[in-house]
Amino acid sequence: MDNVEHLLPEQIRHTDEQPEIEVSDLPTANDLLVGQRFSWLVWKMLAWQRYRHKRLIRVFFTASLAMVALFVALSGINTHGSLTTLSAFAPQRGAETQSSAYEVYIQRPDMVYHGQIGAVSSVAWSPDGKLLAAGGSDAAVRIWDGRTGNVLLVYRGHINAVLGIAWSSDGTRIASVSRDGTAQVWLARGGKRLFVYHNPEGAISSVTWSPDGTRIAFGTADGLIQVWNIITGKHLLSFSGHPTGVRSVAWSPDGTRIASTGDENSVQVSDATTGKRLLIYENHDDVVTDIQWSPDSVYIASASYDTTVQVWNARTGERLFTYLGHTDYVYSLAWSSDGSTIASASADGTIQIWNAFLGQRLVTFLDLSTSLAWASSGPFIASGRSDGLVNLWIAA
Repeated sequence: MDNVEHLLPEQIRHTDEQPEIEVSDLPTANDLLVGQRFSWLVWKMLAWQRYRHKRLIRVFFTASLAMVALFVALSGINTHGSLTTLSAFAPQRGAETQSSAYEVYIQRPDMVYHGQIGAVSSVAWSPDGKLLAAGGSDAAVRIWDGRTGNVLLVYRGHINAVLGIAWSSDGTRIASVSRDGTAQVWLARGGKRLFVYHNPEGAISSVTWSPDGTRIAFGTADGLIQVWNIITGKHLLSFSGHPTGVRSVAWSPDGTRIASTGDENSVQVSDATTGKRLLIYENHDDVVTDIQWSPDSVYIASASYDTTVQVWNARTGERLFTYLGHTDYVYSLAWSSDGSTIASASADGTIQIWNAFLGQRLVTFLDLSTSLAWASSGPFIASGRSDGLVNLWIAA
């Protein structure tokens, strides 16, 4: 296809159209000494200590609330021995959700990553959890050292807003897609561009890697989902996705299926090799904004403008659970690495961490973010905001 430029590492073509790549200065010698003294493991231990300290505060606060509630309940018993109605304890939602009262505790992220200008549309952790990448409206992708917050690289291969980013499974390459209509693959170290696809139909909003790191899939504005071999530069497959354009794509961790959604209330699951449609899930009442596979490839969680997150069986389409904890649009979600917990970000100004199958809310962070990523190990969640900040939260 004429609109594809495939650049093998040893055959990179140098032209005037090559994007400008800006690589920030590496950490100073002093930073390296600090890094030697405080390893990644020690940093995580310190973060856990801060988390445990916060948890002790929450336990004490919860116990205090319980004592107050008991006192109020006892004081509400009238002279006939009946319990008066206490509106504060009246159920507010159906059986599938928890109380709408948010936990109250110190709301400060454990780290803030600076450098992005304008809204952040996508965040992604490297597979080893040491590096964090983010892209947004300034058309750049930045990579930070997750421990220090230092900017290691700025990729400027796009000329319009970056809408989606994804790491290859070995952590050496990043795929990014943009409103400029391109899908690009480049080296995470140095920023050398390896592959470019130019979409004549306009913006590309989401990209995903195959688990073996040889292929990418992305959806286009004309509703097609395309699969490309990044090693050979060969186009492998195109199949119809969503008539209104593809909003989100996600490759199953077992490599067999691709899930996708557009500007409608349905999710499509297709065979990753043939493109054959295997399942359509249509239980949302509004546009599905994000889809994510569970680590074992059995379940899919889908977020929607209908304020819900739904968890369902990816082979049968059976809905297992609907989380009703948010009060406004849900923009993004992420599974924990063990598949037991989900984080979801909403226009209601919260990130909520909850049990993926019971719906019990574990933590609520007050943060108005539109994109989430959960590190592959540990309770580290990154959130991208419309003001250009990327926050690190610790939740367990």
